[in-house]
Amino acid sequence: MPDTHRDQVMNARERAAGAPPRRYFAYSTILDRQAFEEWRGQHGYEFFDLPEGLVAEALDVGLVYDFPSRWWGGRVAGLADEKGASVFGRLYQIAGGDWPIIQHKEGAVTNMCVEREVRVRAGEELVTATAFTTRPERKSFDGPVSSRFVDSLVRGARAAGLPDAWIDRLPRDAR
Repeated sequence: MPDTHRDQVMNARERAAGAPPRRYFAYSTILDRQAFEEWRGQHGYEFFDLPEGLVAEALDVGLVYDFPSRWWGGRVAGLADEKGASVFGRLYQIAGGDWPIIQHKEGAVTNMCVEREVRVRAGEELVTATAFTTRPERKSFDGPVSSRFVDSLVRGARAAGLPDAWIDRLPRDAR
């Protein structure tokens, strides 16, 4: 069966060729190399890899487990405005032509997620970047949090070199 989402993405890549790069704040399972490579292989994006990126902290947002996912077997996390809170991840500079792949991975192509701006601190620099969060009309707190998703978050956070205190919080705060 053809992958129509991949076809959409490849067409969008052609249209976006030469577009300026975009700052992307990644905080979720894209940081889990094992999960990312599995997804990438399933969709035929073996040619794409994330650049190195920087450890970063999105400010005035928190994780909220507000999307029930059949694939993950429970609720997965998005971002919610929360003054004084923060979420750690990595800040990437993504080529404009590759942005549609990020949109696919994050669920925007399938209407699960939407783009949102976040203020991000990376070292001494404070910048605005794009992150992805649950589409408002798809939010739900029904069912349990996916333990498989939380395991992937922890694996990704470790691989991304995020702070130990953040990694320790992930399973504890998953509710």
